[in-house]
Amino acid sequence: FGIASDENFVITTTNRKEITEDNFSELVQDGVTLYLLQSVDQTLLSATKERIDFLPHYDTLVKSGMYEYYASEGQNPLPFALAELIDNSLSATSRNTGIRSIQIKLLFDDSQGKPAVAVIDNGRGMTSKQLNNWAVYRLSKFTRQGDFESDHSGYVRPLPVPRSLNSDISYFGVGGKQAVFFVGQSARMISKPADSQDVHELVLSKEDF
Repeated sequence: FGIASDENFVITTTNRKEITEDNFSELVQDGVTLYLLQSVDQTLLSATKERIDFLPHYDTLVKSGMYEYYASEGQNPLPFALAELIDNSLSATSRNTGIRSIQIKLLFDDSQGKPAVAVIDNGRGMTSKQLNNWAVYRLSKFTRQGDFESDHSGYVRPLPVPRSLNSDISYFGVGGKQAVFFVGQSARMISKPADSQDVHELVLSKEDF
């Protein structure tokens, strides 16, 4: 750092708390931003940047669907929630060379577990990374780049057709999660990529959160 051997310095947090032997383990964690200063109250000579990593509070996922669909005043919101779930299947089967099969099942047999809504399709499936990315809040399926492998890589937006035949609903990467937690309290996604023998399963549940 270019500090002379006879020069005094301090290391502080961005809250100007000096790092000492006593508080080191408490204040210094992975990802924390530190200042190297001549004194605790030294004026910063230039603007600083701090990287912040965070996860949304679980209520953001669990309760957002309620807020979203209750806002549909005067309308029955359930069809809108189901449409969001079917949208995933519409996109997954958009390039099928054969029949596009999308089934909606309402399961109420207690012997098979809790009541559930199942949407089943014969689409191309998702890799584990693509399935992981589906769970990321506000990660649009059209803008996933860099470290994110799109769950619709190579996707071509359909020509203008009636919305019921299109797959352009969940543009902002939010709708699917909102729909799930409006209809129920957990989501279980099971997917097998067309070119792989691996079957991947993702579970998001209020209980686990």
